[in-house]
Amino acid sequence: MSHVSERPAGQPLEYKLEVVVLPVAHVDRAKAFYSSLGWREDADFSTGDGFRVAQLTPPGSEASVIFGTGVTAAQPGSVEDLQLTVFDIDAARADLVSRGVDVSEVWHDEGGVFHHAGTTARVPGPAPEHADYGSYASFRDPDGNGWILQEVQVRLPGRVAVTTRYTGADDLADALRRAATAHGEHEARTGQEDPDWPAWYADYMVRERAGQELPV
Repeated sequence: MSHVSERPAGQPLEYKLEVVVLPVAHVDRAKAFYSSLGWREDADFSTGDGFRVAQLTPPGSEASVIFGTGVTAAQPGSVEDLQLTVFDIDAARADLVSRGVDVSEVWHDEGGVFHHAGTTARVPGPAPEHADYGSYASFRDPDGNGWILQEVQVRLPGRVAVTTRYTGADDLADALRRAATAHGEHEARTGQEDPDWPAWYADYMVRERAGQELPV
């Protein structure tokens, strides 16, 4: 019996980016660094024959990083421009600085499309009017692997994540409060109670997290 699940005709197979392998020289140092950023530790195991794997995940991310001993032949520190998408780049940068990370000032690319390699064409300050996809900041881990923050508040059509995630109970509670306030305004506009309010809440919360137009 096949274990492959049925899917609607024409619907493409899903290929989700799960992990990125980082080449590091010192596993414990790398683990301490990424843990200090608030990243969740998912695994750290060794077979005892010089093979060790550690996996950590950034808050809100579906993809993780893996590093260790014997997991890659790449030169430590050779990975460049791994990207972390954030809602508020100034707040994200301030958070990293508070954790002792050496982060660049916020910058944008003079071409206004994507960033060039290295530090070429960097212009100080965020993109004009903080245009989505245009503002960046960068930092490196202790081995020299390079990371870039990119600010995105409203995604372009077709680039919206299919899952809705919250970072914890407080984040979910805040989303519910915003939905409740918006639903109260919705009922005031319609002049009647909405018996299907759970569906309205759900629609509002999914759209809000995806950066889509909110229901009224």
